[in-house]
Amino acid sequence: GEEQALAATVLTLLCLQMGSGPEGEEVFRSLKPLLITILIDSSASPVARQSCATALGMCCYIAAADMEDLVSCLVCLEGIFGTSCSKDASLAPSHHSPLLQILHCNALQSWSLLLTICPSTQIKKILDEHLPKLPLMLSSDNVNLRIVAGETIALLFELARDIEEDFFYEDTDLLRTKLKALATDSNKYRAKTDRRKQRSIFRDVLHYIENGECHEETIKFGLECMYVDSWARRRTYNAFKEALGSGVRHHLQNNELLR
Repeated sequence: GEEQALAATVLTLLCLQMGSGPEGEEVFRSLKPLLITILIDSSASPVARQSCATALGMCCYIAAADMEDLVSCLVCLEGIFGTSCSKDASLAPSHHSPLLQILHCNALQSWSLLLTICPSTQIKKILDEHLPKLPLMLSSDNVNLRIVAGETIALLFELARDIEEDFFYEDTDLLRTKLKALATDSNKYRAKTDRRKQRSIFRDVLHYIENGECHEETIKFGLECMYVDSWARRRTYNAFKEALGSGVRHHLQNNELLR
């Protein structure tokens, strides 16, 4: 299990080094079936599945050759986190083990990363199918899953508004109520750092849903700087930062893929 997890991480770094050219595409094409096989195998090591969920998203983002690759990865990832936004009480987020919640979190992060490269026709289908379901994940007892769900909802609103400026979501009032509760959450049974992190992010999500303004972050590297001023950029930057760790600034300066 640990070897598989490590191999998936190495594959991500390999794709990052090779970039989006023919070499990267070839590596992804040859190893994508293996990543998917481990990811959907419920008897496989949870740690390996978590790593494969992250690798599938990153490698597809970098090296997917065509729309078919992109859609097949989206569908696979939806199948993983889907039970966390099910209306079936027995499949509710609180019924999942911590390891399964991490898997769902990684799958949702990868899925949302791939949304940033989807054409508008695909985004419209995803909005119809997933925007009504994702708010159910805000009830998870896992703080990271709640946060990723909130960020993904904000990203979907952003992508929808890019397509249609006056995009209207009929359950916005109910969604705002949920987001406000999470942005002001003072439940003592939650860890203090979790509450602080959650409140900060959900304030940003709520502000964006209500006003269409995204919190801007400035990333400095060398003598240059980059502005992370949208939910799409935020998701992309965070994905690369998670993959590269402290090396992200070096890659921002020297890796053509990130530039």
